[in-house]
Amino acid sequence: MKEEQIIQLARSLFYEKILVKLDDEFVGALAAIPKNTDSHDLNYGEIFLRDNIPVMIYLLLEGEFKIVKKFLNTCLDLQSDNFQTQGIFPTSFAEIKSRLVADYGQRAIGRVYSVDATLWWVIMAYIYVNRSGDYTWATSPKVQKAIQQVLNLILHPSFRDAPTLFVPDGAFMIDRPLDVWGNPLEIQSLLYGTLLSAVGLIQIDLATKTLGENEPPPDAFTERQIYQAQYAIAWIFKLRRYLLKQYWVNSQIIQTLRRRPTEQYGEGIVNEYNIQSETIPHWLQDWLGEKGGYLIGNIRTGRPDFRFFTLGNCLGAIFDVISPAQQQSLFSLMAQNRAELFAQMPIRICHPPLDDGDWRKKTGYDRKNLPWCYHNAGHWPCLLWFFTVASIRHRYLYHQSPADAATINVLLNDSYETLLKRLPKQNWAEYFDGPNGVWVGQQARLDQTWTIVGFLLVHHFLKVNPEDTNIMNLPTLKSLANNKFAKNYKNNYQKI
Repeated sequence: MKEEQIIQLARSLFYEKILVKLDDEFVGALAAIPKNTDSHDLNYGEIFLRDNIPVMIYLLLEGEFKIVKKFLNTCLDLQSDNFQTQGIFPTSFAEIKSRLVADYGQRAIGRVYSVDATLWWVIMAYIYVNRSGDYTWATSPKVQKAIQQVLNLILHPSFRDAPTLFVPDGAFMIDRPLDVWGNPLEIQSLLYGTLLSAVGLIQIDLATKTLGENEPPPDAFTERQIYQAQYAIAWIFKLRRYLLKQYWVNSQIIQTLRRRPTEQYGEGIVNEYNIQSETIPHWLQDWLGEKGGYLIGNIRTGRPDFRFFTLGNCLGAIFDVISPAQQQSLFSLMAQNRAELFAQMPIRICHPPLDDGDWRKKTGYDRKNLPWCYHNAGHWPCLLWFFTVASIRHRYLYHQSPADAATINVLLNDSYETLLKRLPKQNWAEYFDGPNGVWVGQQARLDQTWTIVGFLLVHHFLKVNPEDTNIMNLPTLKSLANNKFAKNYKNNYQKI
């Protein structure tokens, strides 16, 4: 088929077979187009909050604000009010026997709820308001209460002083055991974006209230809003500083880290996590090169996870966790390691895989996560749109040399051509296996929603309107901190 025919096919699948209705209104998209028999569909016929992020971004680009609002409101109605999970959003939901049924992890393997679903809802809410201009919805008591409940989950005392969010294994896109428990990068990048979005939405609401410079808040709810906004800004500053110190690596940092002393104790030490030189893999020499840099997968005492996780790094660039110079280092690293990350189906979800003994011990012999399969270094075409947004957005906002821009442009266009050539023939498979991503995943669902929509987004950002990558722009930390309601955030910074 020609390119135009493939685009039309993808759009037809999206609008005619993927979108589903609730109460006679489109509410979201199924995880995959149902088969003739549902005996092997598991929960792919449900509406997953995570999977619907690219769906909602595409609908916003199409001007379909009503559908996005319906999706956000439906999730809002399902926000948990149970004591132990109060404030979380469901992993997925579906209409079963005329009743809306949500999954908060009670049906998941390991009974782990998806932390990223809650974080993504806040980000998606801000993107919707910013794109649609629906400030009435943003300032509604229901939305503002939901934001308060999410922040109550995050901005509270814990047994740790670190600003990162501690989660169990399998609590985000990598939803099976893969030794990512603790403080995985993807959750920290999402946390950063969530806090920016939450404060942005709170400040929109506060701007509608007549609050004098030195007047006390008119009610307890507004007082809580102001406090949470100030405290969240302080948290964002501390989180970014922490991530750049503990997660960002390049060749120079690795060489410094290898020569740091160990077995130290006290406040002034330089090796807080007691990282031994033997834990630093030798493959980093070729992987990083002279210009490359990235955010490592996790930091734990004595066990840093140097694996490269694509989504966490792309989100770190999109949300400006890393500086413009660091973003360029990230793109250089990805271009330099094109053979591993993009191969014959972009993009590998993580690198390298857990192999041999590590696979057995750390995944529990998970047959789906065999080396080079599924989340264990499988290839996911749905990730390409995140890289596309990150790199094109960087090009518009920051200075980029012509040579670097040309390199990334070739990489993007070659990757797009790969999707054009392979995805329709291989039925829009969920993921691809093997060191080169040649084989369709052994348990991959066909006609996968975020494969189809991810392709449409890549096409839009590359071929239709590259400037639309600004749809992912969140409030800047500087703009939030300079808001008149944020004047006490420095005092709160000392508290955390």
